[in-house]
Amino acid sequence: MDELKGRHIVVTRPRGQAAHLATRLMELGAEPVLFPVLEIRDLENIQPVLDVAIRLDQFDLAIFVSLNAIDKALATILPRRGWPASLPVVTIGKLSEQALARHGISRVISPALRFDSEALLDLPELKNVAGKRVVIFRGEGGRDLLGDTLRARGATVEYVTCYRRLCPQADPHPLLARWEAGRLDAVTLTSSEGVRNFFAMIGHLGQAWLKKTPLFVPHARIADQARALGLQGIIVTAPGDEGLLAALVQYYADHGTD
Repeated sequence: MDELKGRHIVVTRPRGQAAHLATRLMELGAEPVLFPVLEIRDLENIQPVLDVAIRLDQFDLAIFVSLNAIDKALATILPRRGWPASLPVVTIGKLSEQALARHGISRVISPALRFDSEALLDLPELKNVAGKRVVIFRGEGGRDLLGDTLRARGATVEYVTCYRRLCPQADPHPLLARWEAGRLDAVTLTSSEGVRNFFAMIGHLGQAWLKKTPLFVPHARIADQARALGLQGIIVTAPGDEGLLAALVQYYADHGTD
């Protein structure tokens, strides 16, 4: 499988979460170009997380909306108390399931095919929630769709913010130089916020290059954000890193040396 050999692929996942995709790209002969477009920061005030930790036994379901939510919340909770054996956890994606398992949490519910809030809401366990108490661990300023829908279904919902997302202060010039030299073949972006950050970080010159570069995104909502910024050549992939990789391989199998 040589479709990606010598290809330079931008990986925009946050630091600490890019290693899996970067490693898989190298295994396929590509050169990953790391350019994080989100910075994950701890909260200055962790008291809300501590308050919920004390009351975990009162909830019927706990939802972690991301890998970051798992890592940041459990880093605060587990040194102070064990996870209640009776409290099932709902999350998105295999990497999140694996992270929970590393923390000793095995009673996990996760959608099999799609990795978004809509997929969570389609789970049988989240359809019949009338009278249930649900805690949602998320980042600052996350989407409200999940909580709003669960409340409409009769649940009592409590959000817990456990990390912040910031736009990094990164120098785009090495990336621009790669584009100028013809050594940047594709960009992967994995969130709508990441699309906006990347677009702002690379400036007008980078935006002009980006409009000529294949852009691989794992969700239609991310593609919509990219189109709203005037981007073209957007390829919507299957979810997760494997979805991105499969689409990259197929794209270059179809396009050869174009």
